[in-house]
Amino acid sequence: MSDVEGKILKMYDKSKPDEEHLFDSSNWNHVAWCIVVVLAGLVFWLAIALVNAENQRNALMTKQCADPIFKGEIDRQCLLAVHSREHWWQHLWYGMRHVTPEAPATVGRRR
Repeated sequence: MSDVEGKILKMYDKSKPDEEHLFDSSNWNHVAWCIVVVLAGLVFWLAIALVNAENQRNALMTKQCADPIFKGEIDRQCLLAVHSREHWWQHLWYGMRHVTPEAPATVGRRR
């Protein structure tokens, strides 16, 4: 090999990929994305639970599921199928805004 060829090969030697570290990977990125996916799933599940609970609470507050036969009782089958507001996001919005229970009405109470 001539001296010129040796210089050219030496010049292009650094452009070869480093085969030693070519397939190294880190699991930290996978762990972080797995945590993000699990937390997003948890938030989604909690939002569904909040919508269902608020739907039933609103139906009970507006007396939409009163039992027609036994006065003062609740029709449990109605609670499973009732839609007390037009859209599910209205339940979610109300549930996210009202995080503490409402104070009972004190109308007619004397001190």
